[in-house]
Amino acid sequence: MSDTHFGYQTVKEEDKAAKVREVFASVAQKYDVMNDLMSLGMHRAWKAFAIAQSGVRPGQRVLDVAGGTGDLALAFAKRVGLGDAEGGTPRGQVVLTDINGAMLGVGRDRLADKGVSAPAVQCDAEKLPFPNDYFDLVTVAFGLRNMTHKDAALAEMRRVIKPGGRLLVLEFSKVWAPLKGPYDLYSFNVLPWLGKQVAADDASYRYLAESIRMHPDQDTLKGMMEAAGFDRVDYFNLAAGVVALHRGFKY
Repeated sequence: MSDTHFGYQTVKEEDKAAKVREVFASVAQKYDVMNDLMSLGMHRAWKAFAIAQSGVRPGQRVLDVAGGTGDLALAFAKRVGLGDAEGGTPRGQVVLTDINGAMLGVGRDRLADKGVSAPAVQCDAEKLPFPNDYFDLVTVAFGLRNMTHKDAALAEMRRVIKPGGRLLVLEFSKVWAPLKGPYDLYSFNVLPWLGKQVAADDASYRYLAESIRMHPDQDTLKGMMEAAGFDRVDYFNLAAGVVALHRGFKY
């Protein structure tokens, strides 16, 4: 049996998913608050940029992988023509998935509170329970780095995308070199402190900082997407590389 990383720890591959589930089960109820605090609200701008790059139109189908509390799913529901609190005629489809039941529950309830009817499916991104060539867009925001076999997950995402469709991966990445020192100081000191004060869980936010460092950099992830069969892969650096949006097409 092979080993993999869980932050800076080395663990058995078969144990990683359970450890990731524990992290997100612990932080689910405070996840959105912590996102605002950790990024000073910038995560909203990063997600808005991803939505703008999506090219999604009314009537299309969107799969949000590792969608957690439903930020992107809610935004895409409006784009594809699903009804919201003000009403509307459902035309497209948005499916929210996550491997973690606690996170998925928060996202499902949030969508329901907004009057959005969207399936919420608990599943592993490496084994998506959807047919081939089904979705116009697949997105994964701040979730790919937690997956044990990223190559398998990328291949699964490509499988369920229609020809002509696209994948968007929004993820922490390699920061601009002159900012590395201050960024490390913030990540390994401020983030765990915030986690302890707000979510009563410093360990999960220490894992967050470590998992970012273990995630492939911009060019490596681009190569992984190409190896999975995506075409015209490119990426956009946001916040000096703190985050990158990768985009790939299926032809």
